Amino acid sequence: MTTTSFKATRLLAPSLLGLAAIATAAHAQAPAYPAKPVRLVVGFSAGGPTDVVARAFADYAARTLGQPFLVDNKPGANTILAAEAVAAAPADGYTLLLGATNHTMIPALYSNRVKFDAVRSFAPVCSLAVSPTVLVVGPAMKAPDLASFLQQVKAAPGQRTYATPGAGSSGHFASEQFTRLTGTRMNHIPYKGAAQAVTDLVGGQVDSSFATLGSVLPQVQAGKLTALAVAAPQRSPLLPQVPTFDEAGVKGYRADAWYGLLAPASTPPAVLAVLQKTAQDFVRQSATQEKLRGLGMESQHVCGADFGAQLEREVKAYGQLARELDLKPE
Repeated sequence: MTTTSFKATRLLAPSLLGLAAIATAAHAQAPAYPAKPVRLVVGFSAGGPTDVVARAFADYAARTLGQPFLVDNKPGANTILAAEAVAAAPADGYTLLLGATNHTMIPALYSNRVKFDAVRSFAPVCSLAVSPTVLVVGPAMKAPDLASFLQQVKAAPGQRTYATPGAGSSGHFASEQFTRLTGTRMNHIPYKGAAQAVTDLVGGQVDSSFATLGSVLPQVQAGKLTALAVAAPQRSPLLPQVPTFDEAGVKGYRADAWYGLLAPASTPPAVLAVLQKTAQDFVRQSATQEKLRGLGMESQHVCGADFGAQLEREVKAYGQLARELDLKPE
């Protein structure tokens, strides 16, 4: 080393040490996450199953982490508005998405509309709950069982209606899968969320719905809706008298919906770790599991890379299904 470079190094050394000290102090002074209220965006109106899961998680997270988790219902465009808002938000953990299965369905129908990638625009945190699909009818359709329902639908092709939380929603795909499997045609009536769809179903404005069990369980238990079949391998313990589709004569029909937590892409790993632990602790609570079962759901915690892989698989699968069924937004 030359004399000149040695002197320069001696002059730079205190400066480098000073910068390191400042960085260390800044890191030490950085507030632990969360240091302020967290916004939890839901793409459906209040009262539906996604909203219920969001509020249950928000309550637990607020009590556990010491900061408010504020549920922000942002319905519209089949949850596209909510997902766009979160994808465009700062990746700091203070704006999160409580999404559902239709998050991986909308790319199949709205590829020219969405401004985000359902997988790469988000950091997967954890799934929280899952709910099977159940076929229910309201007072407008007198069908005591699945055989009677099919008979009436086949007698009036394209005239019987089914309600969904929106075009491209899990209910929409579940319904189209059913009509394809049974060779029937029905008229789709999309809403901006499950709550209004169920209200109109109970009121007789629409005939039926392929709904998540969590969104219609209270009305079924109260006798306001009739459940005809559950799209699961086994009967639900909450509706033990209702057969599976296999038992009722439509073999191989399966459909369910998940509810999960996502953050904007590039959210710091340390923040994601806090959220993942909170989500896992939430679903492991006996109180959470009891609450979810009462809503027709089961707790579920698929987290991080595994959750991300699930999202990728679903985007591909629903894209293929949309092409096969020629599904289009309505």
